[in-house]
Amino acid sequence: MLTDVPGIRVGHWTDAEAGTGCTAIILPPGTCGGVDVRGGGPASRETDLLRPEATVPIVSAIVLSGGSAFGLDSASGVMQWCEEQGLGVDTGIAVVPIVTAACLFDLGITGNARRPGAAEGRLAAEAATDGPYAVGSVGAGTGATVGKCHGRDHWCKGGIGTASVRLPSGATVAALVAVNAFGDVLGEDGAVIAGAWEEGRGFVDSRLAMLDGAARHARVQDMSNTTLCVVATDARLDKPGCTHLARQAHAGLARAIAPYGTALDGDIAFAVSTGQIEANPVVVGNAVAEVATRAVRDAVRQATSVRGVPTAADLTAG
Repeated sequence: MLTDVPGIRVGHWTDAEAGTGCTAIILPPGTCGGVDVRGGGPASRETDLLRPEATVPIVSAIVLSGGSAFGLDSASGVMQWCEEQGLGVDTGIAVVPIVTAACLFDLGITGNARRPGAAEGRLAAEAATDGPYAVGSVGAGTGATVGKCHGRDHWCKGGIGTASVRLPSGATVAALVAVNAFGDVLGEDGAVIAGAWEEGRGFVDSRLAMLDGAARHARVQDMSNTTLCVVATDARLDKPGCTHLARQAHAGLARAIAPYGTALDGDIAFAVSTGQIEANPVVVGNAVAEVATRAVRDAVRQATSVRGVPTAADLTAG
């Protein structure tokens, strides 16, 4: 879990009935961050502050949310909560929380009936714990889905997944991923474990369906896709180092999602370092890719059905 990195807290706000939610990741003072934004349709806030050349050295919180770009409002509630806790950059006039955020498109499930806003973001921050947290169809992953190439009636449930590893150096590397991909999710053997499906046939393997023209989505232009990833470590890294970790997280996501990073996805990876332990950055980067891969698979394996969208377990039962 992301909370295996000491000092990090994670909280969710979930509306299972509407099929949406948000997740707040509260970081300890002094945490350094980086980001790598990919895909053709990102919805984000304050990601430029995490770029290596940006002056601000720290990040206070990361918010992942449903609701498409509307869900960026949830970060305002987290920012308000962080200000009350004294978390942020002391400008001499005010302590300004550095709250970055990214959203996924779950309006296909919600019907745009409800989107997380500032009040919901605050509730997620208030719920944040440094212990075990819920995974599956919760928080930002409540309305997440995968396998879009055959259209709405053939989606499979995505969600929130997590994984961590302890390195020989003593450093911990962990990931939390909200999986809402256009593509399918692949298992350890490369076979599809969640994705586009057909009655009586099972998973169709979108990679091959698109190559041979069998993909039946009306336009293969479903814009309701994005995978959001947060990787964290207590290995000591600066902003360029964190940026490189974010890039390596995408490599891990691509091992478990296919096709990945399409023009129809708004994929974003954040990376943060709390900086307590000296560790080889190459070893840390390798671990980042591995935990990102594992977290994607965990997301679909832990998912529950929301608003009639079946899970991988539903589709393979019996």
